[in-house]
Amino acid sequence: MQSNGFSTADLTDAEKQEILDDYKLAVVSRETSYIGRKETLTGKAKFGIFGDGKELPQIAMAKYFEEGDFRSGYYRDQTFMMAIEQVTVQQFFAQLYAHADVEADPHSGGRQMNAHFSTRSLDDKGRWRDLTRMKNSSPDISPTAGQMSRLLGLAQASKVYRNHDTLLDMEKFQKFSREGREIGWGTIGDASTSEGIFWETINAAGVLQVPMVLSVWDDGFGISVPREYQTTKESISKVLAGFQRTEEEDGFEILKVKAWDYRGLLQTYKKAARIAREEHVPVLIHVQEVTQPQGHSTSGSHERYKSDERLQWEEEHCCISKMRSWLLDKGIATPEELDQLEADAKREAENGKEAAWEAYTSELKEERDMASRLLDDLIAESRHKGVLRQIQRQMKMPRLPLRKHIYSAVREACRTVRDEKLPARKKLLDWLNEHYRASRERYDTHLYSEGEQSPLHVKEVEPKYAATSKRVDGRIVLRDNFEKIFEQYPETLVFGEDTGKLGDVNKGLENMQKKFGELRVQDTGIREATILGQGIGMALRGLRPIAEVQYLDYLLYCLQVLSDDLATMRYRSAGGQKAPVIVRTRGHRLEGIWHTGSPMGLILNAIRGMHLCVPRNLTEAAGMYNTLLQGDDPALVIEPLNGYRLKERLPTNLGEFSVPLGIPEVVVEGTDITVVSYGSTFNLCAAVRPDLQEAGISVELIDVRTLLPFDREHIIIESLKKTNRILFVDEDVPGGGTAFMMNKVIEEQDGYFYLDSEPQCLTSKEHRGAYGSDGDYFSKPNRDDIFEAVYAIMSEANPGKYPPIYS
Repeated sequence: MQSNGFSTADLTDAEKQEILDDYKLAVVSRETSYIGRKETLTGKAKFGIFGDGKELPQIAMAKYFEEGDFRSGYYRDQTFMMAIEQVTVQQFFAQLYAHADVEADPHSGGRQMNAHFSTRSLDDKGRWRDLTRMKNSSPDISPTAGQMSRLLGLAQASKVYRNHDTLLDMEKFQKFSREGREIGWGTIGDASTSEGIFWETINAAGVLQVPMVLSVWDDGFGISVPREYQTTKESISKVLAGFQRTEEEDGFEILKVKAWDYRGLLQTYKKAARIAREEHVPVLIHVQEVTQPQGHSTSGSHERYKSDERLQWEEEHCCISKMRSWLLDKGIATPEELDQLEADAKREAENGKEAAWEAYTSELKEERDMASRLLDDLIAESRHKGVLRQIQRQMKMPRLPLRKHIYSAVREACRTVRDEKLPARKKLLDWLNEHYRASRERYDTHLYSEGEQSPLHVKEVEPKYAATSKRVDGRIVLRDNFEKIFEQYPETLVFGEDTGKLGDVNKGLENMQKKFGELRVQDTGIREATILGQGIGMALRGLRPIAEVQYLDYLLYCLQVLSDDLATMRYRSAGGQKAPVIVRTRGHRLEGIWHTGSPMGLILNAIRGMHLCVPRNLTEAAGMYNTLLQGDDPALVIEPLNGYRLKERLPTNLGEFSVPLGIPEVVVEGTDITVVSYGSTFNLCAAVRPDLQEAGISVELIDVRTLLPFDREHIIIESLKKTNRILFVDEDVPGGGTAFMMNKVIEEQDGYFYLDSEPQCLTSKEHRGAYGSDGDYFSKPNRDDIFEAVYAIMSEANPGKYPPIYS
């Protein structure tokens, strides 16, 4: 509009109305924050966090946010989401109340706390919508600055689409980009710029030159800690001045603007959008003099840590008050008109809250009333009438209905009448079972893909070999398979440290950059968190990235992003978003403290929502990549580090053979004992087998192949039924990966019933592996340890046949 210029004297009626609409939206959002705080403090919601004070800059940002663009923000962006029409007041309050229904809360289906936004990129069958016809938001997370790494990838996707001629010409990719014009828009609080992942992202964005616009909301505090303790020079734009681009050098465009300056905000965001969209240059906007009228959250009051002078300053610099004064000063509206507009805005916010509360509570009251009627019937038939009436009264007592009150009461009633065979008891049990299934849909679904695209549907295709198939280094199998992948899937790209020119440190990607170009096979800096973030953002936009983390130890640098963002994305968006990133790394059987870690227990418990593949050789690894690229789930593949130079036969069906996920392989059959392992440690077990055979022990060797999922068809149980003895082996610490496998087999799959001997685990020591071959020998399971562990189990069962070795 003309007001971007900005001369108010020449405003048309339509332009004046647009300005007034902006003001009304700011007031609606502010009133939503005020009401939301009251709802939380009166107990109707669990916790509240709001975007008050940031209304005007977010409205300005929204004006230049186009269809196809993506937001990666944090939990203060309610006004922006309202401005792009991706959240209504009613939906905002539905999330505040934790209404577990995607129709009520399309952002998370009641799974996330309020102000955690997400648009629905997928249809009901998990297939991509046309993202170029939507204003998109990636799913928010709470960890401060956690949104930064994926922002990098969202912006980089535009660069890929702009420069990837093959994708530009393919119809299936038209739904993801329009010639790379899309911007990745990020938001972050000033205090959160202290986090390392912020700096890692800023540096990477400057190097990559991606179309990213990042707004830093600077309200002077990080909860109670003032800016002087947060940022050098107390100004993020000053600190980043060295990133400012020049005519000679690439970098950022750094802009500054006041949060209450409506005209300046429009001009600033217009400039930022043009630079990012047209030039593919990252832009940082330092939005200064932001206020926070209600403090950080409902967990406390900002009066505890802000001086009277600061509170007075915030009142004077409130962006809405400033805009009202400007509207009056410029004659755009009269006081009476603004009074009416504000009254209408307050009513809109109140009506949205009431509608959300009615929709939320009516559903719960209906369930409670039904449960109460069933309890009436049970009371009439049971001899425990007094106890049941008390249970029923307690269920009805809370002013705010919750499902936990209803279900807890019903379960207690079922326990009370467990000794009575009554028709009313059966009806109550049937009701409970039916509604528990419904609650599983509310809370327990979409951890993994549940549609036809799930990689679990991919059937095994075994490698094929010709009589003339050569034995080559394992890395050659992997390399040649990657070549087939890149030919078959033009949307696939790989990046990481030493991935490009060198072809990775073990040459599994040798010459791939020469064949497919730097756009698809790319070197990066040493920055694991944002390597992963690149993958997440690009996967959110229809690409199939393989993010390489050079060694398994380095996964710890990006574990927070893996765990909080990637692994939970499908779940926390209630099936609305997916990011099928493949994270490639290598490990196991390393020597020395800093390259010997095998933290499988840590990884297993941190990345539920991803598949965890642990191949024993590079042919298996290649088959896993082939499987994963046919599905739409994220995964971590840990290649065996000592396998790159070991000889394997080169399959003739590269790019086609596949390894099923969650289906162990019985590599060698036996009758006396089952030995379960994976990766390089499995190969040690296989190497010991001839020695055990010579000792008269028939070992059944099982490679689990994937830890997530684990043995979906209970193949290990079938082995245990035959051998009645089992040993789990890996090189994690005690209680790690082996404990996970034992729990799955012995407890979850009822392996306990088939045991004739105590199940055993053989692991590394609790410390990291000491350096050198001797350090490895005394720190991790070795061939002697494996032999003796198996032998000891057999000796305990039959000491006459297998006399103790050391006694």
